[in-house]
Amino acid sequence: MRYLKNVSTLKIDRKKCTGCGMCAVVCPHRVIKVAERKAWIIEPDLCMECGACAVNCRENAVSVKSGTGCAYGMILAKLKGSSEECECECG
Repeated sequence: MRYLKNVSTLKIDRKKCTGCGMCAVVCPHRVIKVAERKAWIIEPDLCMECGACAVNCRENAVSVKSGTGCAYGMILAKLKGSSEECECECG
């Protein structure tokens, strides 16, 4: 499933990246892969910006903000039992 084209906030700082691969392991849409001891974004438009990659990066090499598809807000709303409308502060 693709979200909006060319708007993903997912970024990897390759200077900080040690290539441990945790970001790739936890990514539900397989947006990230590890090659040559570094993480690479292979399909940014598949990113739902859930933040799992950033939370699991011990080196703080991965960053992402909620926004595209408002995945964070929609997940939060579902967990709270409210409507599926975005409850994040992205817009």
